[in-house]
Amino acid sequence: MNTKLSEKGLKISPSVTLEITAKAKSMKTQGIDVVSFGAGEPDFNTPENIAEEGIKAIKEGKTRYTPASGILELKEAVCEKLKKDNNLTYSPKNIIISSGAKHSIYNALMAITNPGDEIIISVPYWVSYPELIKLAGGKPVFIKTKEENDFKYTLEDLNNALSNKTKAIILNSPNNPTGTFYNKNELEKIADWAVKNNIFVISDEIYEKLVYDGENHVSIASLNDEIKNLTILINGMSKAYAMTGWRIGYAAASEDITKIMSNIQSHTTSNPCSISQYASVEGLSGDQSSVEKMKKHFEERRNFMVDTVNSIEGLSCRKPKGAFYVMVNITKIKGKTIRGMKIESSLDFAKLLLDEGKVAVIPGIGFGDDDYIRLSYATSMENIEKGLSRIKTIVEDK
Repeated sequence: MNTKLSEKGLKISPSVTLEITAKAKSMKTQGIDVVSFGAGEPDFNTPENIAEEGIKAIKEGKTRYTPASGILELKEAVCEKLKKDNNLTYSPKNIIISSGAKHSIYNALMAITNPGDEIIISVPYWVSYPELIKLAGGKPVFIKTKEENDFKYTLEDLNNALSNKTKAIILNSPNNPTGTFYNKNELEKIADWAVKNNIFVISDEIYEKLVYDGENHVSIASLNDEIKNLTILINGMSKAYAMTGWRIGYAAASEDITKIMSNIQSHTTSNPCSISQYASVEGLSGDQSSVEKMKKHFEERRNFMVDTVNSIEGLSCRKPKGAFYVMVNITKIKGKTIRGMKIESSLDFAKLLLDEGKVAVIPGIGFGDDDYIRLSYATSMENIEKGLSRIKTIVEDK
């Protein structure tokens, strides 16, 4: 009997942040006042008009299987959204609806990756990218980006990472965990490089609506037909519409790619939740004022968090242009002993802040860069003020 477990499965790494997250949750259940900066989701409720549409779908009995790749109404709403917001023309055959943007990325990687294909990602990276690439049988190739360049790819970086096995790059703008944002000029350079080398671009645009300082998001697929044909655009409902638990993501790509993605999905998960799909039609097509309100709150919190972090001795950060995260540079803290604990890593620092300050942060090593911690401002201003005050007390050892 062959009881050997999956080599591919065994290569998938557990989250290095799990210990911190689990401990913070345990402390909270014990009644300890822990301020968490770990949230990867908006702290607002799903807008009322979207929730009501979900309730209506249940009452109308729209609770059965749908086509595996999603209902036509939602595909049409996605097409209208992409035309209106991104100047992109797609038809429903180019759209696949999945159970969250992460699921869309998995489907995309499964559709284009052959064993040994290389997929380029930037460091710091969203924690699931390397593992999703490995699940698809590919090899993640890391580009260590520089803080002084706002954690962005440069053409020199891309050329150095390029090989005859390069299949795709993942472009996440606005970015998790850095909050960085690629402008049109920067995207044009990446698009030219991808077209010249015939490289796919998986463009993760899930934070598209959360761009600040009067900037506007540009989708790389909108630049010209050549790059559009090479781009698999990923988006979803979670971040812009506070619908993380509803689990709806979508992808737009050439028909030959969406066909493969649809086939994969039909044999793995089948359709996304029917109720969530009908609610998402309202999210994309209905009143958008809640998105703007949420964005305004995030921008105010970001400004306060950045100013406060930069006022704390030994810590620094850049002002992110999008999403709801701040990457805090801790290089001046590493090597120091604070309250009897020597800080040699981002995990050490995260443990110190949780044990001594009752503040939960995400260590940068989880994103591939040990010189940082990630703070989320998807929490109330009261929590931000309280948590940053505690961090200041610990770091300045008062």
